[in-house]
Amino acid sequence: MLAAFLFVLAGCGTGGKGTSDTGSPQASTPSGGEAAKGEVKIGLNLELSGNVSSYGTSAANGAELAAEELNKQGGIDGMTIKLVKQDNRSDNAESANVAVRLMTQDQVSAIIGAATSGNTKAMIQLSTENKVPVVSPTATAASVTVDEKTGQVHPYMFRACFIDPFQGKVAAQFALNDLKAKTAAVYIDSSSDYSKGLAASFIDTFKAAGGTIVAEESYVQKDTDFRSTLTRIKDKNPDVLYVPGYYEEVGLIIKQARELGYTGPIVGGDGWDSPTLLELAGKEALNNTFFTNHYSSEDPDPAVQAFVKAYKDKFGKTPDGFAALGYDAMYLLADAIKRAGSSDPEKIAQALAETKDLQLVTGKISIDENHNPVKAAAIIEFKDGKQTFRTKVQPE
Repeated sequence: MLAAFLFVLAGCGTGGKGTSDTGSPQASTPSGGEAAKGEVKIGLNLELSGNVSSYGTSAANGAELAAEELNKQGGIDGMTIKLVKQDNRSDNAESANVAVRLMTQDQVSAIIGAATSGNTKAMIQLSTENKVPVVSPTATAASVTVDEKTGQVHPYMFRACFIDPFQGKVAAQFALNDLKAKTAAVYIDSSSDYSKGLAASFIDTFKAAGGTIVAEESYVQKDTDFRSTLTRIKDKNPDVLYVPGYYEEVGLIIKQARELGYTGPIVGGDGWDSPTLLELAGKEALNNTFFTNHYSSEDPDPAVQAFVKAYKDKFGKTPDGFAALGYDAMYLLADAIKRAGSSDPEKIAQALAETKDLQLVTGKISIDENHNPVKAAAIIEFKDGKQTFRTKVQPE
């Protein structure tokens, strides 16, 4: 068994040749290693079932659309992209199991996934041990790419999205400057690194600008009755309520807050971005709510509108932020493979770290020293149940 395992590991990641002169993946002539075989394998480790399946399904759709477009252009360095799609069932342990299969059995050159921070962090040690790069479309926790204790960068972990501290900061600035809020209450999912990270950044930014946090309350994932806590929050009469959670709980929180008579603005993060939020909260309750996101389908940018049209043509619906980031993650990876001139995982990781001014649907990005993209954030407002583009905030 050990000999067989070592044989499988030895087969991971051989290479081809190619160069990039445009910043966007284009076709070129294959040569050498895997490229000569005409195929490069990319794993998808995403939440296709379970409690956040909306996220993973959208990200998978976006990645599949991008791979289809690239293959129609001739692939990457002449190599056809083969996606190996696996379901981590919205579970951390299963995400690790999927990563093992993709890295050692399927011998992928890289992995796109997972959608959530917890499921992505489950791959950190495996990516380091197997030297296979992981590009998460949407995992926003800072600890995905940087060790919390040592401050060291995880060498094979990358992402296509901005991180929680930036998102929380943008939300606080929006509450202060656009909503003119002087007081805020924060309602945190204490079982979620994502929620805690956004909340910490929001609180620090809000206080630093002279705002007052009048209440900090918490809940845990899968809670369904939030009325007693929301009553305490309502009694504090905050100018704004910040709820940085995932859509399943947030939808119920918004609905119950409105039923209890809280009419003030409610603000959140990209974890709100799911059609299910509207189903849970109702369109009336969602009026006067806002969330930070990675893009808006109503952004007039021609690149955004071209993507929206292509996605609608293929899937029959408007792409959410998770779809856009799944799409961008595939193009980010394709660009790195082309610049690396190889399908070798280690060379791809090095090229990912060197990404500079790459124009993607969610904006122009460069990868910083912590393997995070420097990019803009959008503010989305709900109006009668419809997401509308409010503004875009550039990184400072």
